[in-house]
Amino acid sequence: MSTPFTAGSLVSARGREWVVLPDSAEDMLVLRPLGGGDDDVAAVFPAFEKVRHAEFTPPSADDLGDSLAAGLLRSALRIGFRSGAGPFRSLAGIAVEPRAYQLVPLLMALRQRVVRMLISDDVGIGKTVEAGLIATELLAQGSASGLAVLCSPALAEQWQEELRTKFGIDAELVLASTVSKLERNLDLGQSLFDRYPHVVVSTDFVKSTRHRDDFVKHCPDLVIVDEAHTCVAADDRASTASQLRHELLEKISADSERHLLLVTATPHSGKESAFRALLGLVRPELATVDLDTDAGRRMLAAHFVHRRRADVRQFLTQERDGVADDSLREDTAFPSDRCFKDETYKLAPAYRELLDDAIAYASERVTAAGEENKREARIAWWSAIALLRSLVSSPRAAAQTLRTRSAAALAATAEEADRLAAPLTRDSVESDALEGVDVVPGAETEHAGARMAELADRAAALEGPDQDRKLAALIKHLKALLADGYHPIVFCRYIPTAEYVAEHLESKLGKRTLVRAVTGTLSPQQRLQRIEELAAEAGDDAAVRRVLVATDCLSEGVNLQHHFDAVVHYDLAWNPTRHDQREGRVDRYGQKREIVRVITLYGSDNGIDGKVLEVLIKKHRQIRKDLGISVSVPDAASAGVTDAIVEWLLLRNKQAEQASLFEEDVLKSKSAELETEWKSAAEREKASRSRFAQRAIHPEEVAREVAAVRDVLGRAAEVRSFVRHALSALEAVLRDDDEGGFTADLSGTPAGLRDALAPLVGGDVVEAGKPVPFRDTAAVARGEAALVRTDPVVGAVAGYVLNAALDEKASGPRPARRCGVIRTRAVDTRTTLLLVRYRFHLTLPSRTGERQLVAEDARLLAFQGSPLNATWLSGDDALALLEASADENTDPLFAERTMQRVLGDLNAMTAHLESYGDELAAELLASHRRVRSASGEIVRGVSVTAQKPADVLGAYVYLPASGVNA
Repeated sequence: MSTPFTAGSLVSARGREWVVLPDSAEDMLVLRPLGGGDDDVAAVFPAFEKVRHAEFTPPSADDLGDSLAAGLLRSALRIGFRSGAGPFRSLAGIAVEPRAYQLVPLLMALRQRVVRMLISDDVGIGKTVEAGLIATELLAQGSASGLAVLCSPALAEQWQEELRTKFGIDAELVLASTVSKLERNLDLGQSLFDRYPHVVVSTDFVKSTRHRDDFVKHCPDLVIVDEAHTCVAADDRASTASQLRHELLEKISADSERHLLLVTATPHSGKESAFRALLGLVRPELATVDLDTDAGRRMLAAHFVHRRRADVRQFLTQERDGVADDSLREDTAFPSDRCFKDETYKLAPAYRELLDDAIAYASERVTAAGEENKREARIAWWSAIALLRSLVSSPRAAAQTLRTRSAAALAATAEEADRLAAPLTRDSVESDALEGVDVVPGAETEHAGARMAELADRAAALEGPDQDRKLAALIKHLKALLADGYHPIVFCRYIPTAEYVAEHLESKLGKRTLVRAVTGTLSPQQRLQRIEELAAEAGDDAAVRRVLVATDCLSEGVNLQHHFDAVVHYDLAWNPTRHDQREGRVDRYGQKREIVRVITLYGSDNGIDGKVLEVLIKKHRQIRKDLGISVSVPDAASAGVTDAIVEWLLLRNKQAEQASLFEEDVLKSKSAELETEWKSAAEREKASRSRFAQRAIHPEEVAREVAAVRDVLGRAAEVRSFVRHALSALEAVLRDDDEGGFTADLSGTPAGLRDALAPLVGGDVVEAGKPVPFRDTAAVARGEAALVRTDPVVGAVAGYVLNAALDEKASGPRPARRCGVIRTRAVDTRTTLLLVRYRFHLTLPSRTGERQLVAEDARLLAFQGSPLNATWLSGDDALALLEASADENTDPLFAERTMQRVLGDLNAMTAHLESYGDELAAELLASHRRVRSASGEIVRGVSVTAQKPADVLGAYVYLPASGVNA
């Protein structure tokens, strides 16, 4: 760079001060505002705009603050950092404070030149955050230039929101519904994957051969695959969609220079072949390596992270993790357990009669079709299952099923009938997607006549709690939940059932209860919008209850823990993994309830529910309780059991004696076969948890990096203290709440702060004095502020405090000042505390070449005596001065003269400040090399040097109080 302004130097332009960045040229300066982030970078042309060297203005002796001034200024400065000098370039700029355990995948990734990871932590631990941290870091370091997230269309908008709000990544949605609009903005011959560097793509849209080749050709160099277990073809029986997804990922992973993150909570679902297929995408050798050997496990450990909640609930503890002490211990507030209650109901006589007649009709149809041909037999079989499932769901679902043509009836062959009908009538975890599975499956066939129409009319006449005792039981149990303060989600199998239930609940649960339904009739965006509207309508009124009635379109991926805390299974799924997925929407990190309530409704006399509950649901719970994790039921064995239940039910009314023998022989045999296979899968899962436990990164390594990050960016207690003291000084009204946090009425704060906060919490909230909740957890609902440094509200408060401290002419209260003289019993001789800002030049090599960066850090230095004869104290002693309180008043004139003498001799300390800066640079260099230790190619060429001189932001003199021996 040939310019009179060197990288790292301070310049003044456009009425403010800037740091010159290495990308500057002779005719153009690339500048970042002092203390600002990469989003604030601007280009300035010296030929057209006035740019001059800037000297950082020293503190003024006549602008003195109190004993809190130093701590507030330091915290405001640290919170505002967006370009930290440590090895994690992204942590200062993201809007989420990661848990310490979430740094483990990041540390693993930074030790690879090309990052290939399978992230398989349990549901609710935060896999999205872990993948987002890696992606943000790779982009910040220049190791990646673009990002593609592959996910289901139902989760695309949630991914887009998470990337934007938490990680500052603006990604375009590439869905079947958006692609036409995106393509209109393309140049001739341009691919939309070239036009938009960051995209969230529907896996099902891009897997087709029409779009796949274009995507693979122009695919970004960083790809995240969500729900990656749906993208493997474990055997020849895999669906066509799974095979197409697998082919897509094989082509993506074939580029050995592409970063690839596979994310799933169920990496193998009990199938070794599926697990190996995923591993083969990460690294081809892992598909066949012997994982029972040390060499195989070491190879896997570098790429695979797989942890339960119990593994991370308490992290960095001396007892569990072997770290030196508990100073960095982190407890994560997952709900401690789920409280299960199975509640039964009995059919009303008219409903009982309808079910018996429907079973008799279905049995006749199955018997007659079996005498024709295999195709007719399979159509009749699937129609019978559809009829039975809809009847035990609701009268409305039954009526619509009886009037809707069976999907299987369109099949030309028996095999095609199975392929068309199975996704609609079974709840396989290996089904391609949840989109469309909540429609009624249909039972009408070409042989149907007046009898089905008559059954449909009878079903429709049974709507309402008088004849539908299942609905009556739901109302009863919901009232009990609501009385206990819970906000439940009611999960139904079919759209008509959800709509029917919601209609009746609205008039049965009282005026203080809001009920809304979300089904597959809404787009993914409309679903999230309806949930947010429900939460907004309920507001902060503690007496208002929320009830959401939903189908399984919400059972995967969507985070609902901020608004709901109980689950009611209105319809039993025929695969208990679906129950676990439903419950996982609220039982996850950020849930405020210690116990999540789960109610399962089942019919004691409908012939189906009781056996499904006994054979499948309860056994799944027991395995989860024993292992601490969910183990998927083997699909084939599960289907065998449910088929046997249906077959037994069809025989029961017609041939009672034969049905009894069938139950004794076939049904029990199928149940035993399932239990054996399930136990085997559970044992394999248990063994794999031990065999593949995360050993690539020792907790001591995590502790060291967490400590380094917190030393630079601050800790949670510092942020909480800062926000409370700053808001109080700025005339906000604070009130403690019942959840360990506090609320703030911001209407009395200075206009500049109110203007900054209005876009974040709402102008009406600020001006009307509505309380803004501040929470100790990073997982907060909309309208709340998290007491973490990256929260936008906290950042706005810090920015205001810092700017007011630097501007002596600012009107209104100024909580932080750059100088202070304090008489205190905390010292026995004159002690001076300096708040110093350092800037560093970093050279960070990556696979795309070297990057030249300028970063900032703030440190406290303290000395006893005069600046000309200083005795320097340790860092801990300097930090302790922030806790010193004023024990006596100090005469203002004396304080000003004292401060003038200290400031007048600051130049005498330049050599020490520069030497300390060199020490910090050496520590930073060691940290960068340590984090990248396993990738020698990346370690070579790293360099860190301190920019000189350092900036003295604040100087505070502590004098012994009367009676303290000097």
